[in-house]
Parts: sequence; C-alpha cells; structure tokens
Amino acid sequence: MNDPRRLAAQLLGKTFKNNSYSNISLSKGLDSSELSKRDKKLCSALYYGVIERRITLDYIISGFSKRPVEKIDAVVADILRCGLYQLIYMDSVPDNAAVNESVALVKKMGKSSASGFVNAVLRGFIRSGKKLVIPKNSIDSASAVYSAPQWLIESLKNGYGEENMIDLLSDSLKRPPVFVRFNNVKADETEIISQLESLEPLKSTDAPDGCFELKNGDVTSLEAFRNGLFHVQDKASQLCCAALDPQSGDTVLDLCAAPGGKTFTMSELMNGKGQIYAFDLHEKRVSLITEGAKRLGLHNIKAMTGDASVFNSELPKVDKILCDVPCSGLGVIRRKPEIKYKDPKEFSSLPEIQYKIAENALNYLKAGGVMVYSTCTLRHEENDEVIEKLLKNHPEIQPETFLENFGEPFGSFKASIFPRFFNSDGFFISKIRKVR
Repeated sequence: MNDPRRLAAQLLGKTFKNNSYSNISLSKGLDSSELSKRDKKLCSALYYGVIERRITLDYIISGFSKRPVEKIDAVVADILRCGLYQLIYMDSVPDNAAVNESVALVKKMGKSSASGFVNAVLRGFIRSGKKLVIPKNSIDSASAVYSAPQWLIESLKNGYGEENMIDLLSDSLKRPPVFVRFNNVKADETEIISQLESLEPLKSTDAPDGCFELKNGDVTSLEAFRNGLFHVQDKASQLCCAALDPQSGDTVLDLCAAPGGKTFTMSELMNGKGQIYAFDLHEKRVSLITEGAKRLGLHNIKAMTGDASVFNSELPKVDKILCDVPCSGLGVIRRKPEIKYKDPKEFSSLPEIQYKIAENALNYLKAGGVMVYSTCTLRHEENDEVIEKLLKNHPEIQPETFLENFGEPFGSFKASIFPRFFNSDGFFISKIRKVR
C-alpha cells in the first residue's frame, strides 16, 4: 500500500465498522504500508481528522446529497469525508487536488458508479463558499460545530452546564498537549531538562512538582525516555496522584493500574520507598506495568493480575488506595475521538461495576487510611453518584478535601476537571478517609 488517501479510507472503514481503537488501527496500518514519511503524515492527518470531525462532515454531505448519509455506500462515504476534510481543514491541499484525488480513489476502490456523485458533492461545497450552515436548534448547532452526538451534548449540558460542555467538546477538536513527569528517583530536574532541550520543556506551575509540557512529537523514541528519566502522563492524572498524596514508607494499593502511569507517579512521590501493589485483570497489561517500572528504575512496585471487584485475603491492609476504575472515557475524547461514536447504552453497566470495585477496595484500607476514586470521564452516573452511594452505605468512611491550593475545581471531597482549568484531559477525582 503506497497511497495515503486510500489507506486512510480503508482504515476509517475498519474503525467505524469494528469500533476499534484509532491509535492501534493506525499504527498497524502504517507499519504494514510502504508509505514514505511524508505520506504517513498525510494518512495520519486524514484518518484522525475524519474521526474527529465525522459528524460535521456528514452534516455537510447531507446538504449536498439527496440520499441520507447512512444510505450512502460506506466506502464512498469515507472517501467523501476525506475529500471534505482536505477542502476545509488542510490548506496545503489545493481544492482541485482534493476533488480529483477523491474521484480517482472512488474508482480505485471499485466504486466507479459513484464517481459523479462524489465530484458533484465536493464541487457543490466549493461553489457554496465552503461554509458550514449552522442549524437554528441549539443541540443540532452544537452537534454540527463540535462534531459530537446529540446524546453527549445533552448529557454534558444537563450535567455540567453549557460552558463546561463547550469547553470539553471544543477542546476535543484540538491537538492535545504532551505532558510528562520527570523521574526524580533517577535524576534531578536540571539534569533531565539538559537532555530534553530540543523539546523545550516547560514546567507546569499549576500541577504537582515534576510535571512538564514538551513540544509535540514521538517523545517515547528519545534516549532520555529509554533511560527512564520521564514517563508520559496527562496533567489530570498527575493531580489525581497528588490528591492521594502517598508518602515514603506507605503501603499503597493501585487496584486498576495498567498501563501503570499513576503507579509510577506514586512511586516517585514516595521516592521509591515503601510498597505499591499494582493490579490489572489481564496478564498482558500487567507486563506493561512491570516493563515500565524496570525502565524507570522503580523497585517498590509489585505488579500482579487480580480482579479489583473480588476480595483477595492474601493482601495486607494498606495506608492508601488508588481506585481508578474502568469508565466510559468521555474525558479523553481529544486523544481517543472514536469514543464519542459509542452507543451510550454500552455505559449503562459501568456504575455498578465501579461501585463494586470501590466497595471492595474499602476492605483493604486501614483505619485512618485514605482512598481516591477517579475516572477519566465526565458523567455524574459514573462519578458523583458512585461516591455518594459509597458514603451513604458505609458509615466507616467520610469525605476528605484535597488539593485546595490548586484552586478551582478543588476545595471539596470531589472535583470534576474540565480542560479550561489546567489544559488537561477531562477527569473526576474524589477522596475519602476510613475513620474506623
């Protein structure tokens, strides 16, 4: 495969059909292709761009097609989306090239009968001035502008207000920043900065010490990464670990740990001292924790397989627990845009699973110990309602405030983090203490 547009269209078809993860699908597709570095960049831009903007692109198509988008052949629809994306968002591609390449691609992919249709839609859009006509209905308008399904817009707006809804969805269409955490166990800040000068490390003043932003790029290919001087971690996840505040000598339990980012940060906050038990349900994912800890030189991490919802009598009582439960992931759409196309019915069973994990976690907590419950989503059903139910049913625990010095949205025992606060992913953190 040496045609970047064709590969992008093929990968989009597989992603939309199989609900597969975009980063994994693209990586496999590019690795098996014969594309040049430049063409891989084009393929990646088209692939991610169409996933991010599919609803907007489909809205445009519906204005120039007599057939509803869902009735258009899937291959043709993906080619149209790629063509429109180039016309709107890729200034480096001339309009004629975007149209001609799309028409040629329809023929190459065995859909010659649709070539006139593709040509007509794309050229009709150009003649219209390439303008997006905004619907009058506020929900339809937000859906078209932010390329988000109506159920998600309504959920965010009803749960958190219009300002936060717009903040999360507009941010989801931007390129996410690269935040890392310096490994203070291996080297000091000055030494690590000296090895990352080309990426212009910028210290985050609104995050725990050790959080830096780097210029975009494949930072995992750097020698400093291979040598374990840092690991990649969004700012919200670092704030989550700071909320738990593990100290040197603590015994800590990380119930849903893979791939291990928060485990590593907690170990570094503990200066590599004490003990962390890190669990995941799948052996393959446990190996990610083990390998990461080895690279970072963190020796106080014991990674094992285990079901977070089932009590393990062999584990000791611990001082602190991180309960970062499986969730719908709606706070990380900017990194995994395919999430917004999931059927919301898929999320209905999550609160029960989350509560079961959180309730089981209490069995491991010492009297006086603290637990942080967290998710990378923004749904009251998976966040506030779970922790409030836990507090209601367990009089032995009480809410605990955290990170008050970091300002809004902190100052209570729970916080819903939107991008506007820290330029981070969307996130939820809550903290409780076992008083007896």
